[in-house]
Amino acid sequence: MSFSDLGLHADLLRAVTAQGYTEPTPIQRQAIPVVLEGRDMLASAQTGTGKTAGFTLPMLQRLNDGKRPAKRQVRALVLTPTRELAAQVGESVATYGQHLSLRSHIIFGGVGQQPQIDALKAGLDVLIATPGRLLDLHQQGHVDLSVVEILVLDEADRMLDMGFIHDIKRLLRLMPKKRQNLLFSATFSNEIQTLAKQLLDNPAMIEVATRNATAEKIEQAIYRVDREKKRELLAHLIQQNGWFQVLVFTRTKHGANRLAEQLSKQDIPSMAIHGNKSQGARTRALTAFKGGDLQVLVATDIAARGLDINELPHVVNFDLPNVAEDYVHRIGRTGRAGSNGEAVSLVCVDEDALLGNIERLIKQTLPKHIEPGFEPDPTIKPEPIENGRRNQRQPSAKRKPEGQSANTGGERKRRARR
Repeated sequence: MSFSDLGLHADLLRAVTAQGYTEPTPIQRQAIPVVLEGRDMLASAQTGTGKTAGFTLPMLQRLNDGKRPAKRQVRALVLTPTRELAAQVGESVATYGQHLSLRSHIIFGGVGQQPQIDALKAGLDVLIATPGRLLDLHQQGHVDLSVVEILVLDEADRMLDMGFIHDIKRLLRLMPKKRQNLLFSATFSNEIQTLAKQLLDNPAMIEVATRNATAEKIEQAIYRVDREKKRELLAHLIQQNGWFQVLVFTRTKHGANRLAEQLSKQDIPSMAIHGNKSQGARTRALTAFKGGDLQVLVATDIAARGLDINELPHVVNFDLPNVAEDYVHRIGRTGRAGSNGEAVSLVCVDEDALLGNIERLIKQTLPKHIEPGFEPDPTIKPEPIENGRRNQRQPSAKRKPEGQSANTGGERKRRARR
């Protein structure tokens, strides 16, 4: 099957061909016809399966074919949980819509508002945004969502995890009730199914990968090690195996900063990326990593689904995530679009319960290794894991987004940093 078989117009096919794509992925084959029909949709797919093009291409075609209001207004809204994902989707909209007379813009926190305000005043057809900054601009009178025809919630489960559910509900009240709704989620959790029932009208359901499964081409391994020897083991594995372009996940922002500094001192060029970093610093780190100037990028979970790196060969869990589903999202950064990938987890005695939760979720027993010279001490007792992203699910209104310190005042001020 080719993209032309899906009913896409010539201008969109030109853009797709220019990107070197010839055959649609499974999510694209199923999603594009559904979106073109104007139906609501609930879709689950592994990261790296091409889901962004799966909604971007038919969304652009529907907007291009539809009746346009006299004044150019936002007709399609794509909500994403992170700045990086917003930028990724915005790039796809610009790339695939380059031969169409549609305007798009990206809105997120962490950067100045004025260019975003100017773009809104000039008129937009497609708006890609994070919820917090979008609500800020609406409250200031700069955003009109009264004629939105298509709403896309991308990485919806991540938005719920990050406490955006109330923001989403407020934004829904600003849009017409009659519209097309597309909900994309890496997992079909109970929370997502509840949201889908509230939001979607007789949706088409698409699931191109087994729920909570890990990609088949990812080689997964566990290295048993004492907590105090993790950094030395990581440096050893990177240097001994000649790993380059390694994405490393830590549990905390402070841990990410410290690990990046320590690796750099061992002649392993490293930078950290997390919610407390400015947008400029995050962009510079990601650009250096993608360009091959940076060997290791150390990240917290805020980056787990917002990074788009082609053929990323190595993902390392320096700390196991507190929530088992996040393991799937983290290692989903590698083994994308048919490429092979390697996911290594450094596990100390404190994390045995977390490892058990992960193995039950993915229905696999992961291979365990002990690296010579790094044998764990059997007499060490487990200690409680503190400062995790979230130890238990809490009411979203009380959960502080990453990058939020305890003494920062006001929910609106916190969201503006997204």
